[in-house]
Order: sequence, then structure tokens, then C-alpha cells
Amino acid sequence: MGSNIDKLVQNAVPGVAKLHPYQPGKPVDELARELGLNPDDIVKLASNENPLGPSKRVLAAIEAELPELTRYPDGNGFELKQALSSRFDLKPNQITLGNGSNDVLDLIARAFLQPGTNAVFSQYAFAVYPISTQAVGADLNMVPAKDYGHDLSAMAKAINSQTRVVFLANPNNPTGTMFGRDEFRTFMTEVPGDVLVVLDEAYSEYVSDENYPDGIELLTDYSNLVVTRTFSKAYGLASLRVGWAASAPEIADLLNRVRQPFNVDSLALAAAKAALADVDYLEAGKKLNDQGLIQITEALDAKGLSYIPTKGNFIAVDFAQDTAAINQAFLEKGVILRPIANYGLPNHLRVSIGTQEENQRFITVLNELDLNGES
Repeated sequence: MGSNIDKLVQNAVPGVAKLHPYQPGKPVDELARELGLNPDDIVKLASNENPLGPSKRVLAAIEAELPELTRYPDGNGFELKQALSSRFDLKPNQITLGNGSNDVLDLIARAFLQPGTNAVFSQYAFAVYPISTQAVGADLNMVPAKDYGHDLSAMAKAINSQTRVVFLANPNNPTGTMFGRDEFRTFMTEVPGDVLVVLDEAYSEYVSDENYPDGIELLTDYSNLVVTRTFSKAYGLASLRVGWAASAPEIADLLNRVRQPFNVDSLALAAAKAALADVDYLEAGKKLNDQGLIQITEALDAKGLSYIPTKGNFIAVDFAQDTAAINQAFLEKGVILRPIANYGLPNHLRVSIGTQEENQRFITVLNELDLNGES
């Protein structure tokens, strides 16, 4: 019998057909090919990556692991879990490892969502939340943002009998907003105990605000809380894809039942363990980010541009007009930024914080632009 591609497509999970795939930042090599630019002259400030490059301790750990590439990785991630347990005062059975924190978010959707249920999340929140929700056939329950951030009171009210998961990002990507400890605690008192709250803290290492609600410290208070973190940002391991979640052991057990057995490879496990111990690297990255935020915001203020106050390693800049042409102008100058029209913010571009030199490239191009349309 012949195939019927149209029928095959119709048989896919209903939510999948409605998905808009995640749009990553444009790679340097792709821009170089498109515009005939020298890759060495391109600055990428699009993906919130650590501009320091990997630490020497990480590179040494990877090199030591290379002779074992013929072996499968430790499917349980024993050594990394031990290191995380020691660092954050957790038990190994509270930890779920992922191929980046995106993988863990997807595991949560697979374990707790299904057709007829819904997930609550905020407008302008991380794109993976609706993608993972729709992929398993569950419904989206999006709550309008408040000052570009989470309206926790409204999100609590949006929970209904079909809600199984609430996704929160703190700080939020792509807007950089943050909610405080008291606000979060009030929210948790309003959430039914059988609804899972996912606190995505991918950028937590960049926050120095004393009011920041550290999710790891709050786990003992809330059995329905899952905290996700990543080694991709502050720890500088975006290419290796290592993320993790901390939760009650019963929740971690469920997540590990749907987790692929070798979802984190040997090089990534070794690198993450080394990165976790490299406190100097983490502090250097935080210091560089703090300095870069000042450098860029001062330039934006001088240019008269508005931006969303941020607690992350990026800043969303409001150009007060559609940014398609502006973004193209930056690309032609070899500076890659992140359009966020797909988040409903067509007038904003998100700028990752880079090195002082990379930030200056952005500022130089910014100052060359005629934002009145006569460039």
C-alpha cells in the first residue's frame, strides 16, 4: 500500500501541529555565510552565553574524560549528583539531570500534563513552556504580564481544576524581570497542593538582590515545588547541555522514569562537576556581567532608549518601533542580537551582556544608527 503523507500528518498529536518551533539565536557561521563577513569579526550577543569561555578546570576535566568516549555515560550521573547535593544541601534522590534545563522542563510536561489538562504561565515567559505543553496535547493557560513580568496574583487566580503545572521563570527570559520572596510565598499559599509549581532559575547566579527567593532554600517548605537550573549560562557550558532539577524525591522519581537513560553525556557530566567547583570562575562571570550591564545601560540612557530593568545577563531594549530593520542593520555590522517579536515584543531587541569589547561593538553600532529612519 502506498503512503498517505497528509493522513500521516493529521495523525500527529494535535498540539504538535500548532507548535511554533523554538527560535535560537543566529549562529556566527550562518551570518558569515549570509553576508560574506569574517566570522572572527562577528560579535554574538543573542543567546545569553557566558562571554568568558569555558574555565581551565572544565577543559582539563573534559580532556581527562576523552579516553573513555567508547563507554556509555553514567546514566544516573552519580558523581555530579553527589557534587550538587554537597553544594546545595540536597539529597541525591531529589535531583533530576537533563540535557540542559530545557530537557527537564520537557520531562515535567511529559510526566504531569496530558490532553484535558492545562499549564499556567505568564505572557512574555520562556518559549519552551508553551512548546512543551502543547507537545503533549495539553492546553495553554497564559496570564497577561504585569510590567513585563509575572503577575503572580493573577496567575494564582488562573489556576482551575484542570491545571496541573504552573511555570515561573525568575529572573524571566526574555524580559529580565524578577519577583520577590514575599510575593512568591504569598503565591504559594494560594496554589493548591496538588498543582506542581516549576520555578525556572536559569539565571539565578546573576542575581544579587537580597529579596530574591532562592528556590533551593524553599524546597523544604513546599512539596509541590520543582526548581530547575542550568550550567549553560553562568557556568559557561551552553554547548554541552547540562541542566538539573531539585524537588521532593517522589517528584524526582517520576521525572526519572520518563528521562532518557543517557540524556547527559560523559563530557558534560565531567565538565559540570568541574564547573560547579570553580567558584572563582563563577564570581568573575558575575562581576563581568555587572560591569557590562552598567556599560550598556549608560549607553542606552545617553541614546534616550528605554529598556526593561533586568536581573539577568541580558537586557531587552525598547526601540519604540518595529525592530526588523534595526536588527538587520546590526547584522550587517556583524553584531548578532535577539529579536523577540515571537514573544509579542516586536519593538524590543534582547542584548546579551558580553565582554567589555563586545559591548562596545554594540554601543558603537547603536550610536551609528539613525533611529528616525534616515540611516
